[in-house]
Amino acid sequence: MFAVEVRDHIMIAHSFRGAVFGPAQALHGATFVVDLAFFRENLDENGIVVDIGLAHDALKAVLGPLTYRNLDELPEFAGRNTTTEVLARHIFDAMAAAIARGDLGPDARAIAKLRVTLHESHVARAWYEAPIGG
Repeated sequence: MFAVEVRDHIMIAHSFRGAVFGPAQALHGATFVVDLAFFRENLDENGIVVDIGLAHDALKAVLGPLTYRNLDELPEFAGRNTTTEVLARHIFDAMAAAIARGDLGPDARAIAKLRVTLHESHVARAWYEAPIGG
């Protein structure tokens, strides 16, 4: 399996509900480094997994509505804790939709799976990985 990964970051604010989160129940900021990996069995006719420029542009477009926002105020997260895992799945779903729409070019529809990794710090990260269309 071949893979290409692009990276960006987001700075957000949010709070959590539940005693398990301790002091993170209060409104706080977070900066996440976001890695997005594209996997496919075979390279396209140009010898690539995905156009890196289009992939990076699509990731920026997905992250844009989250950047510098209080996630507690966004309707798509109403009633949910915006944990690192939840954010990874949200980004995954938005990127899978971008691929399906053709935002990454027609050859990108052959991508077999995606992995979205959010780095909370230098010691902790979480990801969501699953097959897509292909």
